[in-house]
Formats: sequence, C-alpha cells, structure tokens
Amino acid sequence: MSGDSSYSEGTGWIQWFCNMEDHQFLCEVDSDFIRDNFNLYGLKSKFNFYNEALDLILSSETPDDEDLEDERFLEVYQEATDLYGLIHARFIITAKGLALMKDKFLSGKFGACPRVLCDRSNVLPVGMSEELRTSRVKVFCPRCEEVYIPKKKCPDVDGAYFGCSFPSIFIMNFVQEIQIAPNNQQYVPRIFGFRVFKKKGSRYQDMQQKPTEITHYSEEQLKKLRGKNEQQSKEDYVQK
Repeated sequence: MSGDSSYSEGTGWIQWFCNMEDHQFLCEVDSDFIRDNFNLYGLKSKFNFYNEALDLILSSETPDDEDLEDERFLEVYQEATDLYGLIHARFIITAKGLALMKDKFLSGKFGACPRVLCDRSNVLPVGMSEELRTSRVKVFCPRCEEVYIPKKKCPDVDGAYFGCSFPSIFIMNFVQEIQIAPNNQQYVPRIFGFRVFKKKGSRYQDMQQKPTEITHYSEEQLKKLRGKNEQQSKEDYVQK
C-alpha cells in the first residue's frame, strides 16, 4: 500500500483506492451516492468502526506512510475497504454505475474468457456470495455462461464488492449494445474422428436413456400365459 500512496496527493481516498494495483475491477463511486443514507441501509451493523470508515472513504486526503504504519488506522482502513466494497456493489447496478462498468467491459479491463471456443470474449466480475470473506472476485463469461478465476487474481478484492446479480443486470441493460455472440460451438472428444464411447451423443448413452417398459398382467392373463406355456412345452416334448 505504501508504494502506491506517493501519487495520491489531492486525489481523495476513493480515487487513491481504486487506482491501487489489482483494483482495476473497481470503479469510483460518487460521493453523493455514499452520502445518501438510503444507499447505506443495513450496512452499519456489519462494522465496528462504521463512522470512522465512512469518514475515511469520503476524505479528500489520502493515507501517507505514517498512517499505514499505525495499527489503529489499519483497523479502520480494513473496514473502510470492505464498506466501500459493499457500497460499490450497490452503486454498479445503478444507471451511472452500469455505464462506468460498461466502459470497462468494452475496453477489456476485466479480462477475457479462458475458454478457447469463446474466442477471447470479454468477461464481467461476479461474486459467489453477497457476504464478505466468502470468496474472492471471479469473472463471468456472457458467451459460455461459465464462471472462472480471473487471470489476475486480485487477492484483496472480495467477491461481495460486486455481488451475485451484477452480470445478469448488466446483460439485461446492454444486451443489444455489447452484442454477445451466440455460443454454438461445443468441444466433442474424438478418437480418429469418432466420438469417444460413453460420451454425450454416443450409442451407449442413447441405450442407457431408453426407459425399460414394464408390462403388468392381471391374474387371469397370467393363468392364460401359464396354460399356453404348458401346452407349448407338451407339444415340444411330443415332437422330440
């Protein structure tokens, strides 16, 4: 952190924090959005130093080397980081937040899908939980609709800073603008051109999926069948 504090004079805490290394997934939340208590509903109970953390986020000053060596300050700083992250998750699903994230998406700031058949489609950040410290941020590919670990792992960026709903809300709002190519390609394992046995589409699976037909007979039908079988057995015996 101390290595990034030198350029931050006069920029304010939010800009300083978002410009830190590995924070490229984050966007700058409007201070007016943070000052609106309606947008912060339910967050106060999650933090021990809520007021101090909120003041730090809205501060026009940024931490210096002395601050980053103070244990008390580091406690507040950690809570400010998580508080900003939860506010960020709410901001990025607003009209302005979505617009900022769209710019990042189109410029490839979130990375590309590692799946070969997706042809390096741009991905979106996503959390696996709304709760803090459950998992780090992951990336979602709108083309194959799968979740991956980002190439740049962002070790101190919690998945809750984006939430579980962001990719779906983003796609609903920009489905025509971002032009997601349909995912029609699927890799099929083959050996010398033939599909691998027991894989999807093989004869073995087709046979396995066919339900076994069970015929139920009444007592009278069973008696008739037994009689026919006995008669056939006698005829076979006489022929022999």
